[in-house]
Amino acid sequence: MNYDERIKHLYRQKLQFTEEKRQAIGYIDSDDSGMILPPPEKRRKIETISSSGMPVTDMIFPDFQPVSASGEGFFGLRECGENYERLLKMHPVFVDRASGLAGAFMTNFNSYRKTQWNPKHPYTELMPVLEKYQLVHAIGASQHFCQDFTIGLELGFGGLKEKLLKYQQVNRDTEKQQDFYEGCLAVIRGMQDWIGRTAEECKKKSLEESDSELKENLEQLYRINTRLVSQPPETFREACQWILWYQLGARMYNGSGSLGRLDIYLQPYYEKDRAAGCLDDEEAVYYLASMLVRDTGYIQIGGYGPDGKDNTNRLSYLILEAAHRLKIPSNIGLAIGEGIDRNLLRRGVEIQFGDKCGNPRFVGVDSLIQGFMKNGYDYGTAAGRINAGCHWMSIPGREYSLQDCIKINLATILDVAIHDVRDSEPDPDMNVIWAYFEKHLRAAVAGIAASIDIQYKHMYDTFPELFLDLLCYGPVEKGIDASNGGLEYYNFGVDASALAVVADSLAAMEEMVFEKGRYSFAEMVELLDADWSGPEGEKARQYFSNCGKYGQGVSAADRYAVKLSQCFTQEITRAATPDGHRMIPGIFSWANTIPMGKILGASPNGRKAQEPISHGANPNPGFREDGAATAISCAIASVQPGFGNTAPMQLELEPGVAKEEGGVELIAELLADHCRRGGTLINLNILNAEKILEANENPEKYPDLIVRVTGFSAYFASLSPQFRQLVVDRVVRTL
Repeated sequence: MNYDERIKHLYRQKLQFTEEKRQAIGYIDSDDSGMILPPPEKRRKIETISSSGMPVTDMIFPDFQPVSASGEGFFGLRECGENYERLLKMHPVFVDRASGLAGAFMTNFNSYRKTQWNPKHPYTELMPVLEKYQLVHAIGASQHFCQDFTIGLELGFGGLKEKLLKYQQVNRDTEKQQDFYEGCLAVIRGMQDWIGRTAEECKKKSLEESDSELKENLEQLYRINTRLVSQPPETFREACQWILWYQLGARMYNGSGSLGRLDIYLQPYYEKDRAAGCLDDEEAVYYLASMLVRDTGYIQIGGYGPDGKDNTNRLSYLILEAAHRLKIPSNIGLAIGEGIDRNLLRRGVEIQFGDKCGNPRFVGVDSLIQGFMKNGYDYGTAAGRINAGCHWMSIPGREYSLQDCIKINLATILDVAIHDVRDSEPDPDMNVIWAYFEKHLRAAVAGIAASIDIQYKHMYDTFPELFLDLLCYGPVEKGIDASNGGLEYYNFGVDASALAVVADSLAAMEEMVFEKGRYSFAEMVELLDADWSGPEGEKARQYFSNCGKYGQGVSAADRYAVKLSQCFTQEITRAATPDGHRMIPGIFSWANTIPMGKILGASPNGRKAQEPISHGANPNPGFREDGAATAISCAIASVQPGFGNTAPMQLELEPGVAKEEGGVELIAELLADHCRRGGTLINLNILNAEKILEANENPEKYPDLIVRVTGFSAYFASLSPQFRQLVVDRVVRTL
């Protein structure tokens, strides 16, 4: 098997593993991670909560019983570390004879937790505001920041262990510090055991292998992994294998999927091996594909160095090529900037249209850098902040932010405000409604701020960041978990959701109630509370839903969308939390569009109760008949908060666009222009409307159809009917 044949084998294997998960677990409304199923005799299906706080179905090892001092679940630095060590030591090994790298993960440590928060630290006094505004708060949130692989690649697991032992002797002041070191050391021991057992499996399989090339591959994997138990990597292949091991361990520990600047981390190994004549690009692509197939980690390629120079290199293209060859869900963020290699953007667009896999995504680094500098950071620091998650940015190894974890549903704020106005104001106007909206938004932000302070104080004693701690600057040196003050920078991301629902609702109220006077304010509230029921209710709903829409360019809803973004940004940035932590605004809903809508009543834009909210910063589907991409771009550029976090554009395009003369360059310019206007992140799908409709009816006929649902990509057939319909509605009403 040559390298291309091996990559095709990995592709077929991925489809097989995905189908097995569909059959055993059911629908998966989240990132298509590289998890594979444990052997049937070593697995049990459970309903649990994911590391992102969403209900999920997962597989656990029935033989693994965590040890808990309290009996209420395992908590804190030492218990989490030692239980994870026990899980790693019993984790089955996985070796594929045709893969360039060894290892795969089969369960999630988070799924063994009985509760998501340590009951020793109640927050009863905060519950009323959290429930009133249905806030997606900070308490219990994990990961969503980025390690710096430079540390691990320089030290290896053996060097990390020595570093922990060294600082354990230095920081002997508190029991908490000693628990930190014992927890981290347990994680290292577990990883070394898992890698060592996998190496032995490589050796065993090599002795059984009859194909000479695959036998040599397995022998090399044995030597590489035996060495990586304690030594740092020296070659490109070893560096890929070390990063994969870390990523598997981090993903399984608490769902962390941040990879960061893979093209920069691997560049010295690539250049060294190329100069020595022991690596060519085909082989490098094979190793990269062997990494990407095992986990959908978030990668940024391209970007600026601290001096403002373009960091794009040969590996930026090879990482793209590896994803292109695989054609599976992956999460590569391609940097767009005025000083960045334009050919990288063009190649990314070509791959988007050629593969139709929703990959790569596009990151507007110029706007992000300038925005982050408003928080008081210099250019070099801001340029080093990279895309490492669904929509979020992070300074590798230095910044804790919980981005994508904390969300305020603006539609809920409006709903509370409308009912408060009804009960308090006999003769309201739009100014009164807006004042009440601001009042309740301010109260919700205060609730979020309080939740951030509780998280900061107590998360280490609930579920600490032991795995990410290992490759960060500060936690090991101080003996303090990243969630509790171990890092240099703390910038908590807070996202607004349902922007289009609220902008359209405010515009509809303004027109139907206060300009045309077709309904009184009290009558409108009655219609909402009745969920637009009955013939008169449906008639009214049509009136309200046919008012101007955000995205049309000159509508009242466009004006309100900008006003909402500015108001939200001001509330988030005007003050720190009570304990002094900075909050940074973004606009994003992630996978919360359905659950946020489920607990929300009807909205004045004609939305019915329990229907999904709008997607991130995007206009509502059907905002204009042609769904023009330029209109979407202009609208989303106009609502960017502008402080270094994103408000992504979700864009759906027909594949035929690329067939037009200059089509690829036209789309590349559309993306670049969006970033020039202030755009920060673009998630793109190239989809045929007829195909997506057919796939929704018969998903089993399209097992390899990939869609970028939001910040993450997934096989369409793996999504639940509700999520499939969400994608269909968005795509069909846009194209």
